[in-house]
Amino acid sequence: MTAQIPREIPDLPAVPGTPVLMPSYVPATAVVPPVPRPLTALYRVLIAVTALAGVALELLLGSPTRVLSYFSVQSNAFLALVMLISAHRAWAARRPLPSAVTGAALLYVLTTGLTYHLLLGHTTPPFSMTGASTPPLAWHGQWTALQLLHTAIPAAALLDWLVLTPRGRLHLRQTAGWLIYPLAYLAFYLGRAELLLPGTAGRYLYPFLDVDHRGYRGTLANALLVGLCIYALAVLLVVLDHTRPNPTRRRGKTGFRLRPPVG
Repeated sequence: MTAQIPREIPDLPAVPGTPVLMPSYVPATAVVPPVPRPLTALYRVLIAVTALAGVALELLLGSPTRVLSYFSVQSNAFLALVMLISAHRAWAARRPLPSAVTGAALLYVLTTGLTYHLLLGHTTPPFSMTGASTPPLAWHGQWTALQLLHTAIPAAALLDWLVLTPRGRLHLRQTAGWLIYPLAYLAFYLGRAELLLPGTAGRYLYPFLDVDHRGYRGTLANALLVGLCIYALAVLLVVLDHTRPNPTRRRGKTGFRLRPPVG
């Protein structure tokens, strides 16, 4: 037989004290709608257009197959693409591009600028992407293209990172992946030279990577040194990204916070 259910259930004793609710945090991105940033979008479009103008000017002044083989031209074209996409996302209030992509674009264009000013800007004969044997005259086409690709665009990209990009997005685990393109470019650079006849003008585009004058041993040693410098620059960018001031206003850690009931 089963026990009968009592008609009346005695009252349960009251729980002593006031129940405490633990704070529950909700990410701000889940409750705060993204805000369009038209000025940021406009600045990035300006960077992209300027980079493409520098590339187009070089193509007009020199052989397209030669000009497109330069690391500086490829890095500026890649940066222009990244800036155009980033500008669209800033205008439409969408999530930014992954930091692995934007960090790579910044690293490559800074490498372009530093390499030019430290290794190529004062060489004899003067460095030229079109094969000219005389120094480019100030404010003429070749000089303007060199300054756009190696000075103006790297400086503008660095300013975008410092002023318009939130801090703490770059990570050390990304630095090894950023070296894939420089290694691939070295393979392309040496393979391209092997396809050209010895003595062809512009066979080796960079004097510190000239196999005809330095041999493969010296060329690969210089390439290794440049690669180590690129990696050191990548690590430096990551460190600075986590120590620099945050240029964007930091929102609260939560959108809403649950509090204990009053009364």
